[in-house]
Amino acid sequence: MEKRLLRALVAAATAVVAASGLTGCSGDTSSAEGAPDGTTSSAQATAGGTAISAARCAQNKAAGKITYLTGYYYQASASILEYLAAEKLGYFDALCLDVDIKPGTGNTGQNTKLLASGQVTISPVSEQDVIQARDNGVGILGISAYSNAGLEVLMTMPAITDLKQLNGTTLGQKGSLPVGISAMLTKAGADVPSIKQVVVGYDPSILPRGQVQSLTGFISNEPNLLAAAGQQVKVWRPYDYHVPGSLGGMAANPDFAAKHRTAVEDFLRAGLHAYDYCSTKGEECVGYAADLSDGGYDKAQNLKIWQTEVALVQQTKTPDTPLGLVDMDNVTALAELLAKHSMVKKTSAAEAKSFFDSSYLTALYQSGQLAWPAA
Repeated sequence: MEKRLLRALVAAATAVVAASGLTGCSGDTSSAEGAPDGTTSSAQATAGGTAISAARCAQNKAAGKITYLTGYYYQASASILEYLAAEKLGYFDALCLDVDIKPGTGNTGQNTKLLASGQVTISPVSEQDVIQARDNGVGILGISAYSNAGLEVLMTMPAITDLKQLNGTTLGQKGSLPVGISAMLTKAGADVPSIKQVVVGYDPSILPRGQVQSLTGFISNEPNLLAAAGQQVKVWRPYDYHVPGSLGGMAANPDFAAKHRTAVEDFLRAGLHAYDYCSTKGEECVGYAADLSDGGYDKAQNLKIWQTEVALVQQTKTPDTPLGLVDMDNVTALAELLAKHSMVKKTSAAEAKSFFDSSYLTALYQSGQLAWPAA
């Protein structure tokens, strides 16, 4: 069983190493047959030129190259996979957008600095990371988010039925205890100072082996790896304890966003249109991500990542609101949480709202439906 898990981990690591050697997507404009809603496919739309007016097309072309830096290589996460698919399906071309996709390394701090400097135009950044970046003087603008639930979770074996049972035990984390996990433990009545924290690697089998009694991770990753190895664990979500978070956040360079509004709107539009497509055609879209790798891409695990995150978005997104709309109440709650844990020093909850602009997102919807192509 442990060997199966280690093989899965090696495959995942190999995919990361392979992906890291790539610098961006090709200009392939091929498209799958038809659009998910039964409308004209992008390939058909582009056959006559573009899917939008000549004036809007000219505005988008005038914006020049949009450099999109993924959050973590070509992993099939929400805010990554749909944009890879949008490129492959020809959605960017249909909106006259010149998009260069580059793989990020998972270093959020680096991504935010590249955004602020203009070397990157748009990149996935969680709401809490936008707030922290701005608090540190890094100028980026949050423009969308899929859900108020974060991906970070705490895992235990099924025998743990109350987080207070973790008092006096050992918790494994990747360098620091995520603020959402700490807040959840406190809300559940656990004695956090009594829990011994140790820095661990990326092998989640240390939990079922009993080397730690709890382990931080991501809801779409480690639980799926363990399940594939035949190990069931209990997943504890901060969201269930009314701890704010965010999933599928997107941020832009503020200067670019101000100068090229239609390009930013239509970049999001293409991604959301592809999100709808990939929600029902996950295997196909994961294949697009795999094609960007030189080899070793774990399609099965990445499909599980995508399906898990899509299900989480569906379950937790704010009801009766457009997908992607930033919830300003959640921004306020996040700013208060970060301040309470001394993770921001200058930013007030009220000021944090100014770090986000939902108008790019709301412009995409008509009567509650995503307008495709642009009106």
